[in-house]
Amino acid sequence: MLKRSRVLASAAVVALVTGLGAPAWAETLQEAIALAYQTNPSLLAQRANQRALDETVVQARSGLRPALSASAGVDYARNDFPTVTQFVDTNNDGVPDTQVSSSSSESDGATVGVSLSQNIWTAGRTTLAIDQARAGVMAGRENLREIEQSVMLSVIQAYVNVTRDMEILRIRQENLAVLQRQLEETSARFEVGEITRTDVAQAEASLAQSEADLANAQAQLSTTRAAYAAVVGQSPSDLEAAPVLPTVPNDFDAAMEVALARNPGVLSATYSLQAAEAAVAAARAEYLPSVRATASYGGTANDLGNLSELADRRSFTAGATLSVPLFTGGLNRSRVAQALERANAAQIAVEGERRTVLQNVSSAYAQVLSTRSNVAAGEEAVRAASVAAEGVRQEAQVGLRTTLDVLNQEVTLRASQTSLAAARAAEYVARASLLSAMGQLEGPNLNANLDVYDAKTNYDRVRNRGGLPWDGVIEALDRVASPPVVDADDARDAPIDAQLKGDVIRTAPGA
Repeated sequence: MLKRSRVLASAAVVALVTGLGAPAWAETLQEAIALAYQTNPSLLAQRANQRALDETVVQARSGLRPALSASAGVDYARNDFPTVTQFVDTNNDGVPDTQVSSSSSESDGATVGVSLSQNIWTAGRTTLAIDQARAGVMAGRENLREIEQSVMLSVIQAYVNVTRDMEILRIRQENLAVLQRQLEETSARFEVGEITRTDVAQAEASLAQSEADLANAQAQLSTTRAAYAAVVGQSPSDLEAAPVLPTVPNDFDAAMEVALARNPGVLSATYSLQAAEAAVAAARAEYLPSVRATASYGGTANDLGNLSELADRRSFTAGATLSVPLFTGGLNRSRVAQALERANAAQIAVEGERRTVLQNVSSAYAQVLSTRSNVAAGEEAVRAASVAAEGVRQEAQVGLRTTLDVLNQEVTLRASQTSLAAARAAEYVARASLLSAMGQLEGPNLNANLDVYDAKTNYDRVRNRGGLPWDGVIEALDRVASPPVVDADDARDAPIDAQLKGDVIRTAPGA
């Protein structure tokens, strides 16, 4: 009766686990990618940051346009002053009596006017600021690509982890069912005296361990399902098998070549270097003169009771101002030195990103090779373990194998099946990681039907906000005789390896 109760309890565990995992609909990796692409908080926040960054170009271009302001004011004045009147001595004290009185005057008035100021030539200060902003926008777009690829990789990892753990759960359920039958058969053989009580105890122990393994598998699946929900935005349903990823190169050099050209970290650092180099030129422009045109128009009334004077007493002035910096107490020199060091740091950051790419591509490429071998070995292990398990079961029926032999072989088979499921998941993620390191793990590459977010759309919409017909003329004029943008020199205290600067060192295993 006790044995029968254990079998029934085990069956209940299988039914419960199966019920908990029963999905309402099937879901594909492309659907998960589309949902994360539209709703992932990290991705949405970075898109908002990028739109904010687009505004820096609008702000920089405002320097090409006039600044127009209006003013109005009223004033009131009151002046009090004493008036002294001297009288004769009336009380015979020898001192003339004096009476002091006061008088006052009042005045009021009003002024209205408008003033205009237009930069004509700033020696490149304005246009170099525009160049800085544009380079910053481009760097921001690459940062957005980096976040997008990170999210896509997280989605793939979460998806594959769930499918892996679902497969492992299925294996555990199947193992439990097999061990239940094994216990029933062992108990029946014990009843007729073919085997001993020890064999039954061994079967019971294996069944108990299988129940524990099943519970662990369910707990692991719950954990990966929660991770999936966090990155995708909904709990996983019955996930279909992951589709084939875009092809990865079989040659390491080819992978590195693509990575150096497409990796968003390298490209972002490159654009940031361009911005820093423009900042150096802008700092040098502070040594040069600038020309600005000004104009003002207004009216004055000397009596608030007669504001019509505002129309009668009008004035208009116009002119141009040439400003030449002669001495700034070392400010401009310090700004140039500061900008140079920042450009040096930006250049070193490019090399740092290149080395990071080298490391990441090397690691991912090695993982692809390793996991491919693991999958091939795992498939062979499952094939061999399946043949061995069937042979041991048949041999046990004729007394050539013990119950323990059968149980051990079942454990070996399930372990090889579990290892194969893990190896396949690891191989898939390794290929995705290599694509990410190469800069090719973007949403549209994974789902052709994706409603693509194009950061350039917002930039094109806002960049000419407030523009005037003569913007192009002022911009072209401002670039005349402006300091040139030159490549940053290596920092003296942080020289860069010439081989890495010209071309990365190839050190990948298996290349």
